[in-house]
Amino acid sequence: MIGKSKKDDVAEMEDEPRVNKPKIQDQLEEDEPKGTKQPNQDQLEEDESKGTKQLNQDQLEQDEPKGNKLQNHDQQESQVQGIDNATFNDETKDKPEILNTTQTDTFQTLLKTKTNQETTEKDTHIEAQQQHESTSEETLGSTIPKESTESKNAWKSQKAQSENEKERRRDESSGKEGLYGYTWHLCNVTAGPDYIPCLDNEKALKKLRSTRHFEHRERHCPEEGPTCLVPLPKGYKRPISWPKSRDKIWYNNVPHTKLAEFKGHQNWVKVSGDFLTFPGGGTQFIHGALHYIDFLQQSVPNLKWGKRTRVILDVGCGVASFGGYLFDRDVLTMSFAPKDEHEAQVQFALERGIPAISAVMGSQRLPFPCRVFDVVHCARCRVPWHAENGMLLLELNRVLRPGGYFIWSATPVYQKLPEDVEIWNAMSSLTKAMCWDLVTIKRDKLNSVSAAIYRKPITNECYDKRPDNNPPMCEENDDANAVWHVPLRACMHRVPINPAERGTRWPAHWPNRLQKAPYWLNRTQMGIYGKPAPQDFVKDYEHWTRVVSKLYMSGLGISWSNVRNVMDMRAVYGGFAAALKDIKVWVMNVVNLDSPDTLPIIYERGLFGMYHDWCESFSTYPRSYDLLHADHLFSKLEKRCKLQPVLAEVDRIVRPGGKLIVRDESDAIGEVENLLKSLHWEVHLTFSKDQEGILSAQKGDWRPTAYQASI
Repeated sequence: MIGKSKKDDVAEMEDEPRVNKPKIQDQLEEDEPKGTKQPNQDQLEEDESKGTKQLNQDQLEQDEPKGNKLQNHDQQESQVQGIDNATFNDETKDKPEILNTTQTDTFQTLLKTKTNQETTEKDTHIEAQQQHESTSEETLGSTIPKESTESKNAWKSQKAQSENEKERRRDESSGKEGLYGYTWHLCNVTAGPDYIPCLDNEKALKKLRSTRHFEHRERHCPEEGPTCLVPLPKGYKRPISWPKSRDKIWYNNVPHTKLAEFKGHQNWVKVSGDFLTFPGGGTQFIHGALHYIDFLQQSVPNLKWGKRTRVILDVGCGVASFGGYLFDRDVLTMSFAPKDEHEAQVQFALERGIPAISAVMGSQRLPFPCRVFDVVHCARCRVPWHAENGMLLLELNRVLRPGGYFIWSATPVYQKLPEDVEIWNAMSSLTKAMCWDLVTIKRDKLNSVSAAIYRKPITNECYDKRPDNNPPMCEENDDANAVWHVPLRACMHRVPINPAERGTRWPAHWPNRLQKAPYWLNRTQMGIYGKPAPQDFVKDYEHWTRVVSKLYMSGLGISWSNVRNVMDMRAVYGGFAAALKDIKVWVMNVVNLDSPDTLPIIYERGLFGMYHDWCESFSTYPRSYDLLHADHLFSKLEKRCKLQPVLAEVDRIVRPGGKLIVRDESDAIGEVENLLKSLHWEVHLTFSKDQEGILSAQKGDWRPTAYQASI
């Protein structure tokens, strides 16, 4: 790739594991002399059918009367070394990684005791000795190193970028203790089961001086994160699994009919008995999204869905049928729409298993880096692109890759009403001044609509030749990546011209771009984990591929067929999401506000995500996700905010029956475990060693009965 082959790079980054000690080891040692046997096979299969693989004191006590025997101490120690090496190792040495069957299966062995009850203690002692000998000769080295302190100087964070940008602009313009120590109440809010704290903050909304730029649809978070719990809708059921969920969902889970009443004739959504059904239509594609998607491909062959075009942004998405059917073309769509009079449109999308967030084209930048989307799409999205000197269209220009396409399917393209003609003329002048090339205007005869498709320039030649600097070019020190609460500006950023800079080349075709380190990551830049950035990227991918395949797929009792909507709450390079590529899930990668800004890397490899501060509520509806993954998140968060509101937020956005996987420092694991138990989550596994640990838990249906006094 750069200088050396990928094989050479990997060889330089191999780890040597360190041996940690688990929380449950003392428990195993205390129980051993009692003569307890391992759980029998019937019990294990019964547990497995419930989706749980738990080794706790209750299970040990239940097994004790049966006369079962636990594994002897030596064998336990050998298994302990295996799980530690396979999951928690953080230190690296230049030694090759060698994985044998015994070592990679040790964590599963710890959760699933051997079924051969004829095995004697002598046999297991010999086996344990063999494992010790094998472990001493070989190293697993399966994990990434800890984040390098020095690397922080080499990376900007979204917090620093945004605060610097806002400061620069200012200069220019100048309860009671309950179970496990926590008590919970239901949120006493008007939004009820649909409560989104940062979008339903009535107190803040009343103080707004203007709603001209849709400020009332933007984020206004409470000063302190809520510690109340959102109630379930009456009659709530576990969601229908993908792909059936794309076509129908339980009515009681999202009991809203307004869209069906107003948009049913356009095949958005219909009420059908106990279900809400989705024929796959939209305002501009009444006869189905797949036909519309193929129509766009025929209009511009260079779109190459699922190859050249992999990650797109759908503005004003409705119920997100466009993004839902683009999965059939191997395209990942970030759909968004505001929480407005089109009630629950984003909630419908998420319940269907389609990615979406609640957001608006308003007064602030979108929570995405610059130059990351291959295509931006607007089908009758009701956004006044031509207003305010084109400020909102210029925001799309910021997030669109050089050479990327803007697809505008709306009435001004094909209707001749006075208002439509006026808008078309204004858009024509604006896009020409922005140096966007009008590639084509094509008519979809089946749906009786037309689409105008524009392309963003790949050089600055047109900008330099414009007779008028309008819209103006942004100042050179205007950071196009700074987005957190950064107001919009009606200006354009120049296209990168340095061959080593992001945006000068189109990414490799999907799926090759997934495993390929971006060309603009160079060896002189220190990666997050202390090695040259390209090596860090490769190491991260290898690490998560191994952890997911060896542990997450079979060692945590997760039924992946019931998992669709996934979030990585603290993504770095997107390795966790990349490791799930072959499973029918999508992953929202969240790069934290105060973390190194690696989100452009995630987009470059054909994945997507957004910036967020977990000391605030996420812009999604309750019960949105099947699985949350938090890698060393809570230990970092507790330095800035209390964990109780964060876990209340986790509880809000996870569906009943949904899962949480936490990998973190032992102290943080302990606090998270107590909070989850106070929320009546079922903690399937806690495993802690040498200040590092893992936790797997599942949300139940429990809700408190009393409401919060006020909020």
